[in-house]
Amino acid sequence: MEFLRGVYAFMQVSRSSVSHVKIDSPVFRLHTNATVILLITFSIAVTTRQYVGNPIDCVHTRDIPEDVLNTYCWIHSTYTVVDAFMKKQGSEVPFPGVHNSQGRGPLTIKHTKYYQWVAFTLFFQAILFYTPRWLWKSWEGGKIHALIMDLDIGICSEAEKKQKKKLLLDYLWENLRYHNWWAYRYYVCELLALINVIGQMFLMNRFFDGEFMTFGLKVIDYMETDQEDRMDPMIYIFPRMTKCTFFKYGSSGEVEKHDAICILPLNVVNEKIYIFLWFWFILLTFLTLLTLIYRVVIIFSPRMRVYLFRMRFR
Repeated sequence: MEFLRGVYAFMQVSRSSVSHVKIDSPVFRLHTNATVILLITFSIAVTTRQYVGNPIDCVHTRDIPEDVLNTYCWIHSTYTVVDAFMKKQGSEVPFPGVHNSQGRGPLTIKHTKYYQWVAFTLFFQAILFYTPRWLWKSWEGGKIHALIMDLDIGICSEAEKKQKKKLLLDYLWENLRYHNWWAYRYYVCELLALINVIGQMFLMNRFFDGEFMTFGLKVIDYMETDQEDRMDPMIYIFPRMTKCTFFKYGSSGEVEKHDAICILPLNVVNEKIYIFLWFWFILLTFLTLLTLIYRVVIIFSPRMRVYLFRMRFR
């Protein structure tokens, strides 16, 4: 039993030592670890919500089965009337965005067709965020962990520590300028992380028909505006009630039009996910820009490198 306990304790120490060897910066890990976990979690949550309960529920008639109407409106896009978002709910319109599309004058129709693809898009975004880490791990190849030589494990004797430190210092001194390209590869990965997060902002802006880039700013402005003069941007981009037009043959063989109102409870989840992602991506962009500026400074300023070494390792 004592032997098994010793082996278990050694394995725990070994695992902790491996996890303590960091091969990237905290900001880079926010991109490749934290954001990937968030996006996969959101993707699973949306997928689960689609298959547990009804992601869409449309008002049906006896002539059209409920499942048929719901499936049709889910596969095909629903729509809202843009002019109805600013009308008074309860007196002019039943709900923001829902209005008689055959009213006077031309009406602007906004189609909502993204909701089937949200889970897949979030998972694809997670893959894009993980790509810089996968590239860096393949380039790094465990070199940093090999250089540490288990110096972070507390069971080494003082003589062994001194010997390993001497070997490490000799190696670094003899190969002082031979690993520049290896370091530059890491800087390229950090640059890729910045390009990825900015590119994903434009990707989601395209996904939501040009409404995502200013989404967070509109939400902030909405919270500071009087209730009577404001339009909720979350309901505008993620409408909870939409319209759907279903055509079928009547008893005489003529095409009949059925105009249905559909409720999208899944958009309540989507709006919370994407408002969080907007602020999260802005934060990542800001932190990564600061990190890259820091990298440029330490590359082109040897004095700054010496100063930082003295600050960290007195």
